[in-house]
Amino acid sequence: MNEKLVQSTGNGLQSSIPKLNVAVIGAGLVGSLAALNFARKGYEVDLYEYRQDIRTAELVQGRSINLALSQRGRKALAEVGLEDEVLSTAIPMRGRMLHDVKGNTSIVLYDPCTKQCLYSVGRKHLNEVLLNAGEKFPNIHHHFEHKLSSVNFNEGSMRFKRPFQEDAEAKADLIVGCDGAFSAVRQQMIKKYGFNFSQEYIEHGYLELCIPAKNNEFQMPANYLHIWPRDTFMMIALPNQDKSFTVTLSMPFKVFADIKTPKDLLEFFIKYYIDALPLLGEEKLIKDFFKSKPQYLLSIKCNPYHFESKAVLLGDAAHAMVPYYGQGMNAGMEDCSLLFSIISQTEITLDKALLQFTESRWRDAHAICDLAMYNYVEMRDLTKRVTFKCRKFLDTTLFRFFPTIWVPLYNSVSFTSMPYNKCIANRKWQDKILRNIFYTILSGALVTATALYVTNL
Repeated sequence: MNEKLVQSTGNGLQSSIPKLNVAVIGAGLVGSLAALNFARKGYEVDLYEYRQDIRTAELVQGRSINLALSQRGRKALAEVGLEDEVLSTAIPMRGRMLHDVKGNTSIVLYDPCTKQCLYSVGRKHLNEVLLNAGEKFPNIHHHFEHKLSSVNFNEGSMRFKRPFQEDAEAKADLIVGCDGAFSAVRQQMIKKYGFNFSQEYIEHGYLELCIPAKNNEFQMPANYLHIWPRDTFMMIALPNQDKSFTVTLSMPFKVFADIKTPKDLLEFFIKYYIDALPLLGEEKLIKDFFKSKPQYLLSIKCNPYHFESKAVLLGDAAHAMVPYYGQGMNAGMEDCSLLFSIISQTEITLDKALLQFTESRWRDAHAICDLAMYNYVEMRDLTKRVTFKCRKFLDTTLFRFFPTIWVPLYNSVSFTSMPYNKCIANRKWQDKILRNIFYTILSGALVTATALYVTNL
């Protein structure tokens, strides 16, 4: 631990953190990105994953197959030189296309002023890009089918279960938990004094369906996030590179439970999703709906994200959120940007760097978890209300004339790197301004009406 790592901070100076052996637990999007960042700085990195290598596995089990990439994730990818490669196959989504119960559609652009958009990216493809980039570094060592079963942070020791083999043991100077919402690393950190943790399951679950390509073409306009808002539940669809759409049906579990037969299912879709039914296809819809159970959604908050200089949590392991703001991946990637900007500082020790990461991040992470919960309500209910459309128009107009002063909430979250907590504070400030304007106009109208009434007496 006495050997100093010679690394540039971008200003000609060098970081004072010694060269370390780093174990990254979880080779998903955040884990493989974190491994790349450590390797680029000269650390020895062991990357562990409990699943098979997704690049060779015939069937990849996991979450949604496509994701919405926005500014924070793009920035993190650019820092490791991968943004252009990822965007070359991504599908731009310029706004929401809303489908009402009669099948009529309307469009709400994300950013009519500066034309920014989200990008639909394939989870598997993005993970492959990151893993392939890691293969170019001789100081990244991949270990698939290694499931963390125990860890001793003080000693830096770990034990892994392997299929059809004896358990493996390993040691590291720093353990980085990127192993998702049910993180084994976090489960060990919970045992440490002063570690705060909370989780919340929501009463809604989700089920994935698919709108296949037809004649090798999309069946709906491709450059939108499609939403079917239905008050207490909704359906969304994101475009895929193979011209299909991944469809996510989100509903209360009790609504799922009421659909017991193919007849129930078709009647439900005829009532609520009449325009989507022929796109999905009755036979395929029945097969996809009944082949699996609806999945649970939860939100996780914890603090701190580190233990001394021995371990740190990133991504869903630190702050799992419901997927309705499209920020889970982006927030996890932004964790990497923040952590490595701190590590690259001069005259900073690892324990102080990890402490600074926690102190700089936890409020923002908690904020985006809350915003994700709010956006589910907005997407399934508020988007079809006149008040929502009026506020969207007002925000867009003010943003057009005052782009540096009035940044709408969605724009600040998705198209800037503004801290999430500041995004909320900014929205509260805007709400206050609009309320004052509204009350001023209302008061003026009442005074004018009163004056006219008195004049006419």
